[in-house]
Amino acid sequence: MKQKLSSEFIPIIDAIERDLVGKRHVIALTLAAYFAGGHVLLEDIPGVGKTTLAKSFAQVMGLDFGRIQFTSDLLPSDILGLSYFDQKKSDFILRKGAIFTQFLLADEINRSMPKTQSALLEAMEEHSVTIDGVSHKLPEPFFVIGTQNPHEEVGTFPLPHSQLDRFICSFGIGYPDKISERRVLLGIEKAVRKSDNPSLGLERIKVLIQQASEIKLSDAMLDYLQDIILFTRESNLFDYGLSTRGALALTAMLKSWAMLHGRNYATPDDLQAVVSAVCSHRLQFVEGVTTAKRIEDALFSHTRSDA
Repeated sequence: MKQKLSSEFIPIIDAIERDLVGKRHVIALTLAAYFAGGHVLLEDIPGVGKTTLAKSFAQVMGLDFGRIQFTSDLLPSDILGLSYFDQKKSDFILRKGAIFTQFLLADEINRSMPKTQSALLEAMEEHSVTIDGVSHKLPEPFFVIGTQNPHEEVGTFPLPHSQLDRFICSFGIGYPDKISERRVLLGIEKAVRKSDNPSLGLERIKVLIQQASEIKLSDAMLDYLQDIILFTRESNLFDYGLSTRGALALTAMLKSWAMLHGRNYATPDDLQAVVSAVCSHRLQFVEGVTTAKRIEDALFSHTRSDA
């Protein structure tokens, strides 16, 4: 069933769609992840709009933007920064890395070594970084979009499970439909002035993040949610089921998606809209064949839908 977005978010999605034509669901998922307080991992082939989505999202939302191009020789200090001794001031000075921003694009994150990837762990979980034993808070709200090329590409390093689990959801963008691609080829969207873009403002964003966390889940909805979580752990279809962090991520995305659609309660349709994005990078079928569609089919054909 098609769900209707709250009128407050339609101008935001419209503005981002000028740069990423025909991908409203992808944009809505990214917006839901943001208000859920999580981070997004985009995995797709080069050239379908991963970086475009990130840059347009930051611009439209009015967020301070930082970008790190991950390479095999990137060091953790290039991300976090470092402290050095200033002889003039006779003191140690912190030179902040690119991570000190509201919105960080970790571009082609799987091109860096695992040691460098792990520099993001504390930042994504606790919104702080530790440099030379001193903890430094990051700007709030802090949001990361990571992009990665498919693992079969040369020169990539698979993200460890601990890193993957820090992303609340993961999805691809895919090719545009024929009509949307025609608009791109004709350059129709470029005629719209970027100055017309809306902006929620930082204070409103903080209110919406709090509002998303307060969405109510009925007992029936919680039963439905827990049925799915339990199924991932006991069905023997997957190498391992959803962790507690994964279950919390699914709950947060469920609530945020409901808020995005103007409700203060969640429904089974909300869960079905977000479950593959939350689970696709967390669940691996025992025989190794994992797709978002297959995860949806497995979960919803074996669990109740009468919440």
